[in-house]
Amino acid sequence: MKVAVVGSTGMVGQVMLKVLEERNFPVTELIPVASERSVGKKVKYKQEEFTIVSMKDAIAAKPDIAIFSAGGDTSLEFAPLFAEAGTTVIDNSSAWRMDPTKKLVVPEINANVLTKEDKIIANPNCSTIQLVMVLGPLNKKYDLKRVVVSTYQSVTGTGKDAVDQLNAEINGDDSVAKVYPYQIFKNALPHCDAFSDDDYTKEEIKLMKEPKKILGDDTFNLTATAVRVPVQGGHSESVNIEFENEFDLDEVRKILSETPGVVVMDNVKNNEYPMPLYSEGKDDVFVGRIRRDLSQPKTLNLWIVADNLRKGAATNAVQIAEYLAANNLV
Repeated sequence: MKVAVVGSTGMVGQVMLKVLEERNFPVTELIPVASERSVGKKVKYKQEEFTIVSMKDAIAAKPDIAIFSAGGDTSLEFAPLFAEAGTTVIDNSSAWRMDPTKKLVVPEINANVLTKEDKIIANPNCSTIQLVMVLGPLNKKYDLKRVVVSTYQSVTGTGKDAVDQLNAEINGDDSVAKVYPYQIFKNALPHCDAFSDDDYTKEEIKLMKEPKKILGDDTFNLTATAVRVPVQGGHSESVNIEFENEFDLDEVRKILSETPGVVVMDNVKNNEYPMPLYSEGKDDVFVGRIRRDLSQPKTLNLWIVADNLRKGAATNAVQIAEYLAANNLV
């Protein structure tokens, strides 16, 4: 299968190449794509070097699949051109997620909505992906009523420059340009992405809207607060879930442990619970601290952690590609 990776020199693009290799996706021809200033440079894939090509040349090559991680403006401009050439685009930006004509997919939850006609498929926000991996199976069983999520998001969610800022601050180096309005080392910023007119950040709005589309259910309410923390890899979420129906804690653990891609780490007697340090480099979504909310009925508290560059971005995109290939949709 001929595969283009658009944004192949970026942080997520590099992880996409790694995940394609690890999962042994059937790539017969790799087409790495990046900005004009990177054309002609090399990227590594399976111990081989591949030359980065321009967007125009990549479109002309008519790949079967193009996995995008190059920002919303790039996706809006070029994804339709790939689609017109017959390529199926899996886009990691926010450009197409809430477009009613485009599917927003987490394969374990709703891959069945995909058809051959879907030429631009949206990859959800990193925080949304790990959230719906848990909400999806619980919604089927107990029917969601209201969800309150607070995130603790790593600097890799902002990109390489944010990682450089954190590491420079750790080392007492003031010469590195700041990506955040304040220092991130020894700090927590209740500020992920830009603020909108209603004083929510764009990240919070994504978290409030995307799960409903993925689950195909707009009957429940969801509110979010997104916080950036000085962690290098892995997003964490504290989630409070009110259901329409009563639940049993053992059954909740069983449902989640039987959900593909979810690992239950919930043994507080032995201090076993999910942490970003543990999730880094892994594809699973980890859930723990599963307990009743003692303040009101039919309400659950839990803690979710995942590597935001892998399941939160690259792995989810590659899993979409795997589903398309396995079901002859490309």
